[in-house]
Amino acid sequence: MPVPLSPETARAFIESDEAPSAHLDMLNAVSFRTAGAGLRLGVFEVLADGPLPVTTVAERVGADPLGLRLLLDALVGFGYLSTTDGTYANTPNTTRWLLRSTPDSFAPVLSFWSTVLTELWGDLETSVRHGEPTGDFYAWLERRPETLRDFQTMLRRLSGWLAEEILTLIPAPPTNGRLLDLGGGHAGYTTAFCQAYPELHATVLDLPGALTQGQAVVESAGLADRVELRPGDLLTADLGTGYDLVLLFNIVHGYDDRQVAALLARVATALNPGGRVVLLEPLAEVPQRPPGVADAFVRAFSLNLFHTQGGRAYAFDELAKLLTEAGFGDPEERMLTRSDADHLVLATRA
Repeated sequence: MPVPLSPETARAFIESDEAPSAHLDMLNAVSFRTAGAGLRLGVFEVLADGPLPVTTVAERVGADPLGLRLLLDALVGFGYLSTTDGTYANTPNTTRWLLRSTPDSFAPVLSFWSTVLTELWGDLETSVRHGEPTGDFYAWLERRPETLRDFQTMLRRLSGWLAEEILTLIPAPPTNGRLLDLGGGHAGYTTAFCQAYPELHATVLDLPGALTQGQAVVESAGLADRVELRPGDLLTADLGTGYDLVLLFNIVHGYDDRQVAALLARVATALNPGGRVVLLEPLAEVPQRPPGVADAFVRAFSLNLFHTQGGRAYAFDELAKLLTEAGFGDPEERMLTRSDADHLVLATRA
């Protein structure tokens, strides 16, 4: 959590040059890293049923009592825990958001980003200096099953929140239509479309590890006979032809202009004439999005994309140009009310 500040202290650090605001950034970075460690150790889950002394927590999570006490004290200072009479307890905010058993828990998001920023951001200036990523993000994910699981859980829960509204903003596919979901390994959006349109058949193409969660989702929904889960790299795999709708949800931002252009050209070939491609993207420039948390996230996310994948958040005009050059007509943007950051971009194969 952000460092707690009195109004007077906040003014000194943030609204004037009386104190270095970078000092707060340093402390907030420590707070973030400390919370990630507590999450991975299982501290918050152990405290879910009530206060415990440090010795009991240390025994249950398998940690050194002294080291754990210092971690717990730091978590108290940052507002994740409280302490009374030698025992520690989760604060209400931690109970609400950081227990993995909670349906909309923030734990997968915190765990994923804590791992990314800890392991991959150490050489941020290198990618900025040379203009290219310093590694292969998706290969890195495939080597880390727990992080990949958090990543897919994060995306699947987002799909559960956005799918209902997205379905109202996209024209219905034809009866007996075919859908191709590129990079949607969790299958959340594909499942929603197939449930809304009983005659629709779909293919989800993604890397093998990413499809693990999708298989469970599809089978749980009783859609195994209508949804094919196909392992492959969306940049090189044969996409096939005859589709009426192609989803590129949270995909395009992971690639540079050249890769996006090539991907969209292949998508155009895979679509029937009059078929649609739909992009779900955190757009870089949105006049309707006021400065705040969503705007700050998109800027940070875009920098992360550039560093880890060579991509970035695109502006609508940039995506419209790439779509037009790939053979699509009438690109249009549609805003979502359920997300300040995410937007739909639709285009039709000419």
